[in-house]
Amino acid sequence: MADSSSIVDYKLPDDLVSGMALLSSKAVSMDFLVLVEAIKTRFGLSLDAVLLYGSCLRAHEIGEGVADFYVVVDSYTNAYPERYLRYLNAWLPPNVFYLEASRGEQKFRAKYAVVTTADFERGTRQWFHPYLWARFAQPTRLLYARDEVVRERIHDALAHAVVTFLRSSLPTLESSVANSEAIWTHGLTQTYAAELRPERAARARQLAELNQDEYAQLTAWALPALTATLETLPDGNYRCLADGTARQCSLRRWRLRRWQGKVLSVLRLTKAAFTFHDSISYAAWKIERHTGVRVEVTPMLRRHPVLWGFKVSWQLLRRGVMR
Repeated sequence: MADSSSIVDYKLPDDLVSGMALLSSKAVSMDFLVLVEAIKTRFGLSLDAVLLYGSCLRAHEIGEGVADFYVVVDSYTNAYPERYLRYLNAWLPPNVFYLEASRGEQKFRAKYAVVTTADFERGTRQWFHPYLWARFAQPTRLLYARDEVVRERIHDALAHAVVTFLRSSLPTLESSVANSEAIWTHGLTQTYAAELRPERAARARQLAELNQDEYAQLTAWALPALTATLETLPDGNYRCLADGTARQCSLRRWRLRRWQGKVLSVLRLTKAAFTFHDSISYAAWKIERHTGVRVEVTPMLRRHPVLWGFKVSWQLLRRGVMR
């Protein structure tokens, strides 16, 4: 999954690293920490870091939703007693699991993905597919780190995710001049199209508008690593420096990412049927929440989640619910 074109040939800007450290340390609701404690209990000494991202972070609360975490471990061998889970995670990271934790009468729900620190670093700077670098270029919170060494590695990885995101998406901008909101809207649109996602078409623009101040900061902080791709104009906008050849090459890469993403999404969904408790109900809930389309979970679907999951996915693709 490594991209030979993404070999790191730049120095991370200090402002970007310190900025990511600041942004990822912002306070969150104590409700999230209940789930973090459950994760710490589950993984024990193998746990390197816990990151929060996704819709519940943007809403600043869990409520009736399902929080999204990335659990970063030192090795798959230490993380799992089960050998098959080690192999699955190493073969196609991440493994995804469901978690519930309670505080008094309150019950909180989460799904969490597991990767090693080494895979997290590779995924934010070298993977061809945007699965990790697209997620972690966006707002995230580092809620636990084993020590300062791990904390610094995570901050560097988050900074690399921003640079990889921008370097990969900028050459395909339709206009050579754009502001930071347009840059991120375009990039998020590209990365969403590279996965099977139950998102409305306007979702990328909504996210860019919601976080426009943060994305403006990230673009400015990342600029020293983008000298061959982007320059600042006097009016505060940016000019993309990619020529026609670079644009065509980038468009070909994104077409390949979209095909690769469909295959990887199906493989990950299939794998989740064996690791994610009641994955069928969760998938149906998420589709309805994001699109308003209700998917009936039949007894046949529960008995044969893989075969019938393929059937439902194909139906949703044909209807344009998933892209």
